[in-house]
Amino acid sequence: MTDSSTPTLDNEAALLNDYLEAQRATLVTTDGSYAVSVHGEILVGKRVVPYHLVPDEGFLGKTSKWRKLDIAERYALLQERWNETARAKLESQLQKCADEVIATAHQYELDPTSALHALIAKYELARFRCTLALDRINAAKGNRAETQKAEQTRDAVNLSLYPESFTVAQGMKRHFIAVLGPTNSGKTHAAMEHLAKAKSGAYLAPLRLLALENYTRLQNAGVAVSLVTGEQRKLHPEATHVASTVEMLNPNRPIEVAVIDEIQLLDDPDRGAAWTAAVCGVPASTVYLLGALEAREAIESLVKRVGGSLEVRELQRKSPLEMDRQPLGSLKNLKPGDVLIAFSRREVLNWRDQVIAAGFSVSAIYGSLSPEVRQAQAERFINGETQIVVGTDAIGMGLNTPARRVIFTTSNKWDGYAEGMIAAPLAKQIAGRAGRFGEHAAGFVAGLDSYTHKTIAALLRQKPEPLPDSGFFVAPNLDYLQQIAKATGENRLHALLELFTKHINVHDEFFLPSNLSDQMEKARWLDSLPLTLADRFTLSLCPVSTKIPLLEQALQDWARARANKKTAHVLEMGGYQGRNELQFYEDSCKRYAAYAWLAYRMPDTFPDGDMAQMMMQSTSEKIDKLLQVQNTRSRQGKRPEQQARRSGGGQFRRRS
Repeated sequence: MTDSSTPTLDNEAALLNDYLEAQRATLVTTDGSYAVSVHGEILVGKRVVPYHLVPDEGFLGKTSKWRKLDIAERYALLQERWNETARAKLESQLQKCADEVIATAHQYELDPTSALHALIAKYELARFRCTLALDRINAAKGNRAETQKAEQTRDAVNLSLYPESFTVAQGMKRHFIAVLGPTNSGKTHAAMEHLAKAKSGAYLAPLRLLALENYTRLQNAGVAVSLVTGEQRKLHPEATHVASTVEMLNPNRPIEVAVIDEIQLLDDPDRGAAWTAAVCGVPASTVYLLGALEAREAIESLVKRVGGSLEVRELQRKSPLEMDRQPLGSLKNLKPGDVLIAFSRREVLNWRDQVIAAGFSVSAIYGSLSPEVRQAQAERFINGETQIVVGTDAIGMGLNTPARRVIFTTSNKWDGYAEGMIAAPLAKQIAGRAGRFGEHAAGFVAGLDSYTHKTIAALLRQKPEPLPDSGFFVAPNLDYLQQIAKATGENRLHALLELFTKHINVHDEFFLPSNLSDQMEKARWLDSLPLTLADRFTLSLCPVSTKIPLLEQALQDWARARANKKTAHVLEMGGYQGRNELQFYEDSCKRYAAYAWLAYRMPDTFPDGDMAQMMMQSTSEKIDKLLQVQNTRSRQGKRPEQQARRSGGGQFRRRS
């Protein structure tokens, strides 16, 4: 709560947020820069034309520059770039474009809707979208000279028919139940109860960790259930249910109930395509969609397009969430049960060491740890073996870490280009982990320092922006690429992915291409190998980061083995030999996981899938043991590496 005595900085933050809301604007990051994205409507004749764009002068600077500005400077820059004069200029530009589109449509008896819809693109510049709108209407009247190859490609990638490609789901009468609310509102309980009682069903998770958790939950309820993730299979011979990651959806087996978790990830340009596919293609009579309140409009739009009835249940948080009156100030003010948030592996380990020095035992959780290690670290906290969790935003999804208080060490996070302020939905998701219902009367949130405390408070007050009700992400499957190859004669994977991306949005923009940059980077060198298109496509999807040389080299070696028709056996990684021991084991675990992923898809080339699974398990245990030693480092100053070697490997608590 604020009053007239609130410091100036807090008032300025509130003023910035109020200005954005009043101006129908929001801050976005695009191409490594901050920009202001605005929405509104223009009137063309009797037609109301909505827009949602970045004005041509709406860029506010590179992320690295923006983060150096204080709130007053940000507010001043925002007012300079977006004001009534700027809106008038933008709407004049859009009016001219829309007039030309509608005039052309009228002259040639065309529907201008698709062309005008180009003016709704939250992250893109107005001038580019105006050009696209004019290109569309000109393409429709036939004045734009197009090659036969491009025309055939567009027909092959007509994603206006994407939902109809899921023939089993489209042949069913489906009822969707959207259960929407903040963290700790009990979204999952009723859906999982229904799933457990159903004759058949599926739980689709965003993370392997959540798939494992709900696989165990269904097992404990007496359900015959299998676990299916990209890297792991636990198959029940008489399974009626499956718990899987969302990418492992089986669109061909009709079931009674499906639960699709974290539905707001529809808006994720990297993985949102899996949620689009799940909503379009899950063949279940009843489909639960669990997620954040801001996903409602997107769900309504997508369900209307794919067909079926929709019921929406909005839930409120079960226990109140409050900001502490003051920032934490010092690590000495931590209390057992607190969760400390940082936003990188390096910072987590740095803060962990400082928390230990302050006299607390710690669990450390970050994204590059395997799900098994994250779960083991969380369980030590839950069971009272450790007092504090130091973690990244990895705790925001899929981990049960019942804390009374969540403390942010910073409000900034690296976004792939530079460090910038975290988004309000992420702040709310992490903060929502505080105050688990039934264990704490309320949850509390704080910043480590005054600036972070005030910034997080402002983010938590920020009204959530609804997800777009169009522009759902789609990734090409092999069938689509083979259609393009047949139409164009092109067989290079990289070129086919480019054609897919280029022509996917010609018909309309209800569906958009997901971010294919990582897949296209792998496709460049895969195209140099004598492999079938199907093999190159599968290898391009292998979950290996091209940013880690050790892993990229392993994938290249495996691809060459496949090309040369040789068997590739899983090899145990050698000693870390002077490298960072923890990092070495983390990379090794990812390597074994990638091999296991390939073993399920190409067992003739990669026959050691079971061995890779055992290596993943044993390496995860080494990581957990090493973390455990580091997290409870003795005050005598022994190096954690020495203690880990003396202690030997650890064992995870086995879950039934």
